[in-house]
Amino acid sequence: MRERLTRANRWVVKVGSTLLTANGQGLDQNLIHEWSEQMATLVAEGHEVVLVSSGSIAEGMARLGWMQKPTAIHELQAAAAVGQMGLIQAYESVFKQFNRNTAQVLLTHEDMANRKRYLNARATLNSLLSFGVLPIVNENDTVVTDEIRFGDNDTLAAMVVSLIEADVLVLLTDQDGLFDKDPRKHPDATLLDKANASDPAVHALAGPSGSTLGSGGMHTKIQAAERAAKSGATTIIASGQEKDVLLRLRQGEHLGTMLTTEQAPQDARKRWLSNQLRVRGTIKIDSGAVKTLHERGSSLLSVGVLDCSGDFQRGELVACVDENGNEHARGLINYSAGETLKLLGRSSSDIAALLGYEREPELIHRDNMVVYK
Repeated sequence: MRERLTRANRWVVKVGSTLLTANGQGLDQNLIHEWSEQMATLVAEGHEVVLVSSGSIAEGMARLGWMQKPTAIHELQAAAAVGQMGLIQAYESVFKQFNRNTAQVLLTHEDMANRKRYLNARATLNSLLSFGVLPIVNENDTVVTDEIRFGDNDTLAAMVVSLIEADVLVLLTDQDGLFDKDPRKHPDATLLDKANASDPAVHALAGPSGSTLGSGGMHTKIQAAERAAKSGATTIIASGQEKDVLLRLRQGEHLGTMLTTEQAPQDARKRWLSNQLRVRGTIKIDSGAVKTLHERGSSLLSVGVLDCSGDFQRGELVACVDENGNEHARGLINYSAGETLKLLGRSSSDIAALLGYEREPELIHRDNMVVYK
């Protein structure tokens, strides 16, 4: 399976805060130089590379002399604004040594959730790559709020993979990969060469973040691998301290843990729907509707809906759950929450009489819905 990496053309490489900032002691210039040289080599060989870099908040904390990561959003934004200067300066100066142009791209979840902005971001990244530029992506922490933040750059990296349809996602961390138990507590822990990111047993192996600087952990990396797989990408979790790690992975060497899934890749629009994080409401559907969604791939009609929750508007993303709360689908709804409540269990032919108008006969059209197998 490692031969996939030898054929991979488009790479997304994510670097974590703890690794990048030497555990809070400021940017590790030596490691930045090593990664940058490897990425520049990949580009020179004809590969396309996007770097998703954490570290702006951690670097800002170091510059401001803060020992503890703040919890107040305005303080995080301030740290990010200070740290982003040093972070981009470090990358820009190193890549210039290898005659490689870079570009800073700051994203929020709203950029991904809004279809027009999503397509604009994709077009920009694809244009930069076509020019031979190496984009450096980060969450826009200086303007982010609790409602729109990705929460961790593993998730952001996976969404970038989907955005540009990359072949491989490399998550560089301070660990060698995914182990069968926590190596910090169990010296006999065994590194897994490969794993199924959709397997609940694999998720059970992942613990919380081991650092006060980062917001992720192995669990978010496995979730990122699941997201990346929806576009057909392979994910590798590997140590960023390993010598020439990217170049050795490109050669097919067995470093870190390869994460794949058995699910078939989704088309671009379905992938955009399933990768959105901001579900605005929930639709509870009966067993008949569940069966219809799975067996026929039909649109969701109001007759099969039992209840709804959330203050969603027309065109927003909602989750479709059964009576036990298990999610079966999600999609863009044609009616608001207030309108949907009036349509519960009623036939599509009743919509005009109940509302005084009819936008669409379906609550969610199948073209605007993704069903989970």
